[in-house]
Amino acid sequence: MAGPSMLPTLDNSGEMVIESILPHRLFPNQLGRGELITLTSPINPSRIICKRVIGLPGDVVCVDPTGLKAPSTEHVIIPKGHIWVAGDNAAWSTDSRDYGPVSMALVRGRVAARIHPLNRFTVFSNNATYIER
Repeated sequence: MAGPSMLPTLDNSGEMVIESILPHRLFPNQLGRGELITLTSPINPSRIICKRVIGLPGDVVCVDPTGLKAPSTEHVIIPKGHIWVAGDNAAWSTDSRDYGPVSMALVRGRVAARIHPLNRFTVFSNNATYIER
């Protein structure tokens, strides 16, 4: 992994992760909010990027809660077959705030664990908390 968009979850460089591809290929509609995923960049198809799932099809999401790239009052409905993704480091991330909802066909898999450096070994799980309406 390289780049500052996922700080502090993932460092700028020097980390290795395990990417879980098979479960996503078998069950592509079972992504969850809060999961770390890998996907083909919508703006540069030669790059693989890592982002966090923020919204699923049918969700209403705030385009930019930080107000850095759009008014924090702007909202969109995620269309069928798409997700909303964001980097954990909003100030340094190019994500759905820039390119909108992302086709689920671009998703490669989930980030299962960080395996290097060993002192930062982490198994990633979806710890998102949901508030029912």
